[in-house]
Amino acid sequence: MATSMSNEEVKPFKIFVGYDPREDIAYEVCRHSILKKSSIPVEIIPIKQSELRKNGLYWREKGQYESTEFSFSRFLTPNLANYEGWAMFVDCDFLYLGDIKELRDLVDEKYAVMCVQHDYVPKETTKMDGAVQTVYPRKNWSSMVLYNCGHAKNRVLTPEAVNSQTGAFLHRFQWLQDDEIGSIPFVWNFLEGHNKAVEGDPTTFPKAVHYTRGGPWFEAWKNCDFADIWLNERDEYLNEAQKKVTN
Repeated sequence: MATSMSNEEVKPFKIFVGYDPREDIAYEVCRHSILKKSSIPVEIIPIKQSELRKNGLYWREKGQYESTEFSFSRFLTPNLANYEGWAMFVDCDFLYLGDIKELRDLVDEKYAVMCVQHDYVPKETTKMDGAVQTVYPRKNWSSMVLYNCGHAKNRVLTPEAVNSQTGAFLHRFQWLQDDEIGSIPFVWNFLEGHNKAVEGDPTTFPKAVHYTRGGPWFEAWKNCDFADIWLNERDEYLNEAQKKVTN
């Protein structure tokens, strides 16, 4: 008798990507890179603040240190996934070089969330298009997170909590105990300008580049590390988009 596949295997893996109108091309290239490399079905959903506001899920006023439109809305991920199964949140300034299946296969049910646990203090005082670079504990942990959306602790992340809790509470995962936060290899959130790939050591080669300081879609960062692979991916995306228009 054949065994039935679990719902987790049948349903596409949900990936929520932070969206900011100023970085539309970054979102499109991130999405393109995920779809191109993925060997499993995925559903990619942009987290658009305008839509969340229209749907009554987000009403928070913009804070002075918010550098993107998804600084806080990212924490709605478990809610947007109906508090079911595993889902991922990722900033739009990522470029995927590895198969998302490898990342999804790291999930461990004992954790409420899993992420790359960076010890990161940025050298720059500004990032992207002049936004202030803030420094705080667990910086960049929330930039790519695997959420165990059905975990009881993540029920705390209601729209009310996401709209009212402090940045420290949310970005430092203060609704969780430390042992409820699983660790992912840094290559899945490889910080451009901070992490280093060691020649001859493939365990250090990035599977996802995070242009956290600013990516080549900004004039000031067009010569950053790994700019060439992002620009190649962008050209490939634009060519494919053009073909769809002409066909």
